[in-house]
Amino acid sequence: MANATATSTSTAFVYKGTDKKGKVIQGEIHGQSTALVKAQLMKQGVRVKTVRKKPKPLFGGKKAIKPLDIAIFTRQMATMMKAGVPLVQSFEIVADGVDNKSLTELIMAIREDVASGTGFAPSLRKHPKYFDDLFCNLVESGEQSGALETMLDRIATYKEKTEATKAKIKKAMTYPIAVLVVAIVVTGILLVKVVPQFAETFSNFGAELPSFTLFVLGLSDIAQQWWWVILIGMIVSGFLFKEAKQKSKGFAKAIDRYSLKIPVVGAILYNSIMARYARTLSTTFAAGVPLIDALQSVAGATGNIIYQEGVLSIRDEVSTGIQLNSSMRSSNLFTSLMNQMTAIGEESGALDEMLDKVAVYYEEAVDNMVDSLTSLLEPMIMSVLGILVGGLMIAMYLPIFQIGNVV
Repeated sequence: MANATATSTSTAFVYKGTDKKGKVIQGEIHGQSTALVKAQLMKQGVRVKTVRKKPKPLFGGKKAIKPLDIAIFTRQMATMMKAGVPLVQSFEIVADGVDNKSLTELIMAIREDVASGTGFAPSLRKHPKYFDDLFCNLVESGEQSGALETMLDRIATYKEKTEATKAKIKKAMTYPIAVLVVAIVVTGILLVKVVPQFAETFSNFGAELPSFTLFVLGLSDIAQQWWWVILIGMIVSGFLFKEAKQKSKGFAKAIDRYSLKIPVVGAILYNSIMARYARTLSTTFAAGVPLIDALQSVAGATGNIIYQEGVLSIRDEVSTGIQLNSSMRSSNLFTSLMNQMTAIGEESGALDEMLDKVAVYYEEAVDNMVDSLTSLLEPMIMSVLGILVGGLMIAMYLPIFQIGNVV
C-alpha cells in the first residue's frame, strides 16, 4: 500500500489491517488525526486493525538539508517535468523517493503552496535558507517564459557543477586539517602521558641533560599543568574567529583578501571564484535575466567579499552604459582569459556560451590543482608527523645514548 502524501502540518502514523482479499498489510500514512487516518484507509479499502503515531527515533533527529540535496531535488524535478509529469504530481513523486525527512517536508510544503495557486518561485521564496535569490529568480524567469523544465535543467546543472567545485576544495582543505588535528592530539598525549615517565627515569641519572631534552621536558610540564587552559583557549579562539568573521565585515574582508595570497591554496580559491563567476553569469544570462540583475546575483555567488564588492561595482558601471568587459578590465580582479572571452562574447552576441567555456576551463583547473595539492601534501604531512613524534622520541633517548657512550 502506497503511503499517503504528507503535508507540512500532518503527522506520521503507522497502521496494520487487511485488504479486500483478507491479506494482512501494514505501512505508514500521514494525516491530521487518528480518526481521519482511519477514514482515509477505509476509503482505500483497508480494514483497519491498529493505527498509532509513528514513534520518533531515540537518537538523533532530522537530517539537515544540504546544498547537494537541493541540487538533486532540482535535477529530479527537471527530469519529471521533461517527461511530461504535471508540476504538483512531480513534487509528490520526488518527495516519495527522498530518504531525508526534512527534505520531504520541505518539498511537500512547497507542493501545498503550489497546489493552492501560489507560483513556484513565490513558494520557493518562503524558504530562503535553501533557495537563494538566484535560484528563485531563475525559476521565476522559467515560469514567465513558459520553459520551466528547461530552466530547472539549467539550474540543476549549475548547482551540480558549483557543488562539485566546492566539494573538491573542501576535500583539499579537510585532509591536511584532519591530519594536523591528529598530530596535535598525539603530541599532547605523548607530552602528558609518555614524557613524564622518562622524566622520572632521568631524575635518577644525576647528570646534566641535553638542551633538547630539557626543552621537551619543559613543554611536558606546561602541558600537564595547563592542558585544560590550552584546550579551552583553542575552543574559544575558534568560536571567536567564527563569530568575528560572521559579524565583522572588515575582519571577513581581510580573511578573504589574505586567503587568496596563501601559496597553492590561494590559487585554488582564485580559480574557483573565476569558475563560479563565469558559471553563474552564464546561467543567468542564458535564462534571459537582464545583465544588471544577473550581476546582482553573481555578486553573492562569488563566495568572497572582495569579489562581491567588485562585481557590485561592475554592475553600477554597466548600468551607466559601460561595456561589461571594459568594467571588468578596470577592476583588475579578473584574468586576461576571462576579460578576453567576455569581450568576444559581447561582440558576437554569445556571452553565455563564452562564459560557459570559461567556467569549464576553470573548473577543470580547480580539479587538477586539488589533485596536485593532495599529492604534494601527503609526503609533507608524513614529514611533519615524523618530525613531531620522532623529535619527541629522540629528545627522550638522547640522555640514554649519552650514558651509553660514557660507559
